[in-house]
Amino acid sequence: MKIILDAMGGDNAPDANIKGAVNAINKVKAEVVLVGKEDVIRSKVKEFYGKEIEDISDRLKIKNATETIEMEDVPTVAIKHKKDSSMVVGFRMLKEDEGDVFISAGNSGALLTGATLIVGRIKGVDRPALAGILPAYHSRLVLIDAGSNTNCKPVNLLQFAQMSSIYIRNTFGIEHPAIGLLNIGTEETKGNELVRESYKLLMEKSEELDINFIGNVEGRDAFSGKVDAIVADGFTGNVFLKTTEGLGKLVKTSLSESLKRNWLSKILALPCLPAINRFRKTMDYKSYGGALFLGVKKPVVKAHGSSDDILFEYTIIQAEQFVQNKAVDKMIEAIDKTAKK
Repeated sequence: MKIILDAMGGDNAPDANIKGAVNAINKVKAEVVLVGKEDVIRSKVKEFYGKEIEDISDRLKIKNATETIEMEDVPTVAIKHKKDSSMVVGFRMLKEDEGDVFISAGNSGALLTGATLIVGRIKGVDRPALAGILPAYHSRLVLIDAGSNTNCKPVNLLQFAQMSSIYIRNTFGIEHPAIGLLNIGTEETKGNELVRESYKLLMEKSEELDINFIGNVEGRDAFSGKVDAIVADGFTGNVFLKTTEGLGKLVKTSLSESLKRNWLSKILALPCLPAINRFRKTMDYKSYGGALFLGVKKPVVKAHGSSDDILFEYTIIQAEQFVQNKAVDKMIEAIDKTAKK
């Protein structure tokens, strides 16, 4: 197996990307290919580790790409004109079977554009969507769309629900995953026009598409453990995602400060440290890796734009699991099967 990593994408590139790949290489069986400016990558590896990349592992490789797609670039223009960018080169490698999965923390719009134009959509899917994974009570929560499609139609949200259901069933072994529609209330009359129309469509088509649709879900109930996935347009989903991440950071920081406030609190906290550490790990979104682009013909993973080396490490490990689980192949098969009914 070969994992393709965009070494130049993200706020902390290429340092975090390179360190994440080195951290992960002994935790995966796959080969990891760093795509980007070869001279820069080699120089950074030498600076960080005092040796050549080949001396670290024979499963760490470099694919030269002379350009970089920046966060402020217009997605379609960048994909079409920066043909030797790390992102476009990575997508071409994936399309031409020179790799099994592509990871990037770069420009989200460009990643969606490249995945759609270069790799291609699964037949029957209008728009691929980002499926992010968040912690939930004794479980995990899939959020789709986590930020790739800011303007959606009801049919898009229906397809997001179908794709998340197939993904959860085949990846996490949940036979009838509970799929909810993110809304400001549970009543079918609540929400804007998009949500109300999507609710009607989901109620109408859920049995036909084998979706266990449980209705509207409010944000406060999303992490109850009773919902396996929540569906939203990319704008709402991304606001929900960033707010959740911010709240998680607040809780961890506040807890840490409270425990270190004085000598008495430090002593009293000692017996609770194992439980506290488990709580911190549960609340740490980094351990859940990146978001899979569902609806694309081959595995594409979007890492967080501000990913550090730890998050890149987890995302690489997660990407190997995506390929091993044949998540995309199973989705193509399931969507094709329902289309023929």
